[in-house]
Amino acid sequence: MDDKTAAFRDFWPYYLQEHAHAGTRAMHYAGTSLVVLLIAALPVAGKWWMIPAMPLAGYGFAWIGHSLIEHNRPATFRYPFWSLRADFVMWFRFLTGRMGRDLKRAGVRPDGSIDPALRREL
Repeated sequence: MDDKTAAFRDFWPYYLQEHAHAGTRAMHYAGTSLVVLLIAALPVAGKWWMIPAMPLAGYGFAWIGHSLIEHNRPATFRYPFWSLRADFVMWFRFLTGRMGRDLKRAGVRPDGSIDPALRREL
């Protein structure tokens, strides 16, 4: 898949499968929430150190989740733009209660396993 030409809808199921364990997704939600808080606080606090803290906060939590829970390599390394977009989509869908439906469509089971018939490789 080429980051510049592929459709996001083709990447999304793969991304969800790379985040099959609830703990990995929770680490992403924590990191993304912290990034959103830093973005919101920046104009009020005027602390410019918050800008370089944003990727550290977001990626730090995510990469710990991949290393300790999912035991895989973050999709960010191969698909940086789609991964960034997918992370915010995943966070928003979690907040709005729609992640379960997407996980089911992607073949991600509640126990963190993936339906082999729906396994995506890019």
